Amino acid sequence: MAELEQILIGDAAAASPAAVLEGLTSEIVHRDIDGAPRTIYQELWHTTFWLEMSMDWIRGIETPFPVHDAEGFPGNEATQRESWAQLREKFLAGLHAAAAAVRDRERLDQPIRCPSRPGHPVRVMTVREQLENMAAHNSYHLGRIVLMRQLLHAWPPPSGGYAW
Repeated sequence: MAELEQILIGDAAAASPAAVLEGLTSEIVHRDIDGAPRTIYQELWHTTFWLEMSMDWIRGIETPFPVHDAEGFPGNEATQRESWAQLREKFLAGLHAAAAAVRDRERLDQPIRCPSRPGHPVRVMTVREQLENMAAHNSYHLGRIVLMRQLLHAWPPPSGGYAW
């Protein structure tokens, strides 16, 4: 498995995304945490939003960049429309689609258009660069989820693994 694929779906640098999300109940992912600006659910929803947008760009679909940052986080309606289990599965399926893009070696150096914030020029990067951007973004937010789990005394996941 290539290192980029390992970072996206494996446990190359930290616990795998599946492990980070393992064993969480709907009750705990919606729980407010003192000092945290969002819940675990909101954090994963945001990460999934950007993963899907990145995959659109990789597929050649120029999905517009949000006008406001609030568009990248769920409102109450979105939170009620999609269960935790559905959101988790959508995120993990998106990661596997990203891993498949890593394995498509012929396309990795192909340039793609990635819309920017309104008023800024469209960025052009390679598929590989967009996947690296995605991996960095996912790692940041999954790390936040681990910290929230620690604050909620819900870490490590049931299967064990990284305890720090």
